[in-house]
Amino acid sequence: MKHLTSPLNKEANTIIKSYVVSSMAIAFIPVPLVDFIAISSLRLKMLRALAKLHNIEFSRSLGKSLITTLLGGVMPLYIFKPVASIIKIIPGIGQATAIISMPILEGAATYAIGKVFTQHFESGGTLRDFDSKTAKKSFTSEFKEGQRVAAKMKKK
Repeated sequence: MKHLTSPLNKEANTIIKSYVVSSMAIAFIPVPLVDFIAISSLRLKMLRALAKLHNIEFSRSLGKSLITTLLGGVMPLYIFKPVASIIKIIPGIGQATAIISMPILEGAATYAIGKVFTQHFESGGTLRDFDSKTAKKSFTSEFKEGQRVAAKMKKK
């Protein structure tokens, strides 16, 4: 993905980073499904903040649909996220797996969503003309970068 360096992009990066940190923290919530609901809401709030930054009209229902489509189209296993959340209730192995993997995966997905929409908005796009199929390649690339970013943040 082309990384832009405009003043808006710098502010967008600050927004994205704060939501990545928050989504990673939420991933530690031990109550099944609460994390899923909270992170979904958090990502929608991030999208609203990025849209506002770029003076893009925001629609909650459209934003929610686009995020879900983007995640589902690129990460088919993501549709099983509520089930993965329930794994946390399994003593020992379920909790250990969640503590190790979930924060990085959630942080990476949040990072990728933020980066893909930022690029789209800075290229003159809106929520209404966002095409998740064309964003798939960028999302995959940004998700990989997001895993590195989240792993680095988790170590801090």
